[in-house]
Amino acid sequence: MNDFGDFAAFIKEGDVKFIRLSFLDLSGRQKNVSVMADGYEEWLSKGVVIEGKGAGFPSEAEIRLVPDMDTVHILPWRPQHGRVARFLSSLKSVSGEPLAFDTRKVLSDTVAFLKEQGYTSELGTDSEFYLFQLDEAGEPTLVTQDKAGAYDIAPLDRGENVRREICLTMEEIGIAPLSSHHEQGPGQNEITFVGRPPLEACDNYVIFKSVVKAIASRNGLYASFMPKPLFDEHGNGLTVNFDIKKDKRSIFSDEGEKATAEAFVAGVQRRAKECAIFAQSVPNSYDRLAAYKQITSIALSEKRDSFMRYTNKHGAVKLALRSPDNAANLYLTVALALRAGVEGIKDGLTLQKTKESDLALKQDELTLSMESAVAEAEKSDFLKDALGETLLSAYLKEKRKALEESRKDKAAYAKKEFARL
Repeated sequence: MNDFGDFAAFIKEGDVKFIRLSFLDLSGRQKNVSVMADGYEEWLSKGVVIEGKGAGFPSEAEIRLVPDMDTVHILPWRPQHGRVARFLSSLKSVSGEPLAFDTRKVLSDTVAFLKEQGYTSELGTDSEFYLFQLDEAGEPTLVTQDKAGAYDIAPLDRGENVRREICLTMEEIGIAPLSSHHEQGPGQNEITFVGRPPLEACDNYVIFKSVVKAIASRNGLYASFMPKPLFDEHGNGLTVNFDIKKDKRSIFSDEGEKATAEAFVAGVQRRAKECAIFAQSVPNSYDRLAAYKQITSIALSEKRDSFMRYTNKHGAVKLALRSPDNAANLYLTVALALRAGVEGIKDGLTLQKTKESDLALKQDELTLSMESAVAEAEKSDFLKDALGETLLSAYLKEKRKALEESRKDKAAYAKKEFARL
């Protein structure tokens, strides 16, 4: 969508009356403010000013939300008359300057940095979530929708129709999923997406999570992306499948780029502990990690549940990063992985092979403690350079606050996380 005329036609043809200007807080949670569609000339040109502290940015008195014209879409589950559309927004100061807290811009800047180095990237996601029943008051319970397991079918798999509705809704928005299936845990599901340019892929993921929540609610269920909502069951992971190209050739598929691919992998491994608090960003993330020892070993391995592995998707080899979960701010997680990988290429890193596997690198272990993850990030010059001290300081302050809350009453804090993840 290029100009006011295009948007005027869009709202008229779609009978759009309300617009949600969505944005992300530091943790990657989507928030929004609603405006009337017929005032579009004002807020499309100037944005909308909101109160910063209430939006999760305590150091900013006010923030200007500026809609990204490329992200507009109608919400299919809202009323068909007087419809609702949504933009994702950039964060700016009242005077119009970019804010350090804009995590979409962090990723956009990273993509530009990669291009300067001669690389482009695409990524796809495999996202897991649980469907839980509601109680008589409409509050979520820990009773799963079904008792099915991996790849089961109906009637044992009772999530089939919900997944179908999610996929059709995403397709109506213009974001087609690749596949869906029942996962290992009871009531657990997975939906995967093909590779797209990084900013588009992360935008699509944010929209996907909101669609899952909305469709589950419409079906009388609660969808949870919490990393480990059930103590004795499979955790919810978020696998990110990277493709990195140099001169339009994938470094993971082209045998002639093997050294480049290994250097990229080694770069991600080298910074894994420093970046852990971004991929595993809440106390509950570490409960999931504790249950999957292979993920905590910072290794490229042939094993499915490893920290990283090569996977063949659509006839091309991708690098699957398996440690993140759905509580992460995907924009920051992806930006850091890309910068770490390119840094590895620039530094000419090599993989240290082991006898166990040609691919594996048993370099180190991810911490199972959020306290240690925060401490690793606090001393990282790499993170200061990649994110800027302002964003990094604010992010770690937020994580220390979460730790303190969790220490006081872990069960109460876990319940709070369950309600918002």
